[in-house]
Amino acid sequence: MSFDQLMDTLVHDIVHFAISLAVAILVFYVGKFIINRLYSLVETILHKRKIEASLTTFVLSLVRIVLYFILIVTVIGILGIETSSFLALFASAGVAIGMALSGTLQNFAGGVLILLLKPYRIGDYIEAQGFAGTVTKIEIFNTIICTPDNKSIIIPNGGLSTGSINNYSTQEYRRVDWPLGISYGDSFENARDAILKMLSTDPRVIQEAIPDTPTAAPTVKLASLADSSVQLSARVWVKSADYWGVYFDFNEKFYAELPKAAGISFPFPQLDVHITKE
Repeated sequence: MSFDQLMDTLVHDIVHFAISLAVAILVFYVGKFIINRLYSLVETILHKRKIEASLTTFVLSLVRIVLYFILIVTVIGILGIETSSFLALFASAGVAIGMALSGTLQNFAGGVLILLLKPYRIGDYIEAQGFAGTVTKIEIFNTIICTPDNKSIIIPNGGLSTGSINNYSTQEYRRVDWPLGISYGDSFENARDAILKMLSTDPRVIQEAIPDTPTAAPTVKLASLADSSVQLSARVWVKSADYWGVYFDFNEKFYAELPKAAGISFPFPQLDVHITKE
């Protein structure tokens, strides 16, 4: 190759590299501007949805890192540097890290879903994963509930996001049920009238159905004829906050006042044994 050809090739390569460098710089700054706009948009959305501060910070950092990684790979490709091996190395490292942290990543993903979809909130009384209590904290990886006997239970978010959750706090009204047994031969009508009269004296008990709600007036029905008793079912509707107070108060009231008010008795389990002598 002659000196002139060498110089022509060198000049051509320099010009080509300079153009690629200029395009790469332009793409970098345009991409940086777009990333900042997307970052601000995501930040605004998270703040409007009142996402937990710790999750907001993590998500924003993750968004920035991922977008800048894509931008850098794009710029490197524009400069003519081979990116396939670089991407393969990054993918292998990502797979290895993902396998090592599979449980943690599942809990993180579950925490994101819980904070976005809000199946429960702080202060709700829930039952899940074999535990029941009031939600005190919703963290990125775990949810902490406080049981009625004041024990803190830490439940991983992965199981909560994919399992069944019984949230007692989402509905304004709840139905209270009491199974009551009276002796055979006692008057069902007297028992029903006495129970309804007791229920009518408590202001916490809803006496008439409220429109656009599942509420209904108090009822007492004959549920079944059991082996040792006639089983009644008393049902009332109350506000969710009054549920346990009404339930326990009337347990005591039925036991103390119902036999005298209705002239009935609460039977013990019994078995008749007949002996035949040959």
